[in-house]
Amino acid sequence: MPDTNYVSGDEYVVEFLGYRFGFNTLDFEQRVSAAAVKLGLVEAGDVHQEEADDLVELASEGRILEPRSLLGDYLVRHWERVALVNGESLVYWLRKLVFRSAWLDHRVKEDLLEVNFDERTGDFGYRDPNGGRALLELAPVPSWHRLQFRR
Repeated sequence: MPDTNYVSGDEYVVEFLGYRFGFNTLDFEQRVSAAAVKLGLVEAGDVHQEEADDLVELASEGRILEPRSLLGDYLVRHWERVALVNGESLVYWLRKLVFRSAWLDHRVKEDLLEVNFDERTGDFGYRDPNGGRALLELAPVPSWHRLQFRR
């Protein structure tokens, strides 16, 4: 049986659905930034280092104590509006998408999923190498686009 826990380091640990994943700082930062883009909180390719630091603190600690960036200031000032969208928690979804991306990477590494890139949509797709269906293709994520941070 393959190892079910993803590990790239031990600076950040995410426990989710009975799994325990460890991340090094850069890995976690990149995954959190990608999650913020996927949720529509920020635009793709538009996350500066101080903003990434604020997102990392939000995802790991569940709050931002001292904002380092305009994004952090925005999140703190508008927390009542941004924390929940249609009953969905921003912190929960940042963590879930970090977990999901690591879980997918781990499954690909263990040859339990195959990955392909759809040039038309710019998204990655996953499929079972044995012909089964990859369930995550159907898993939607909530959207923070209407509250998206803009400089």
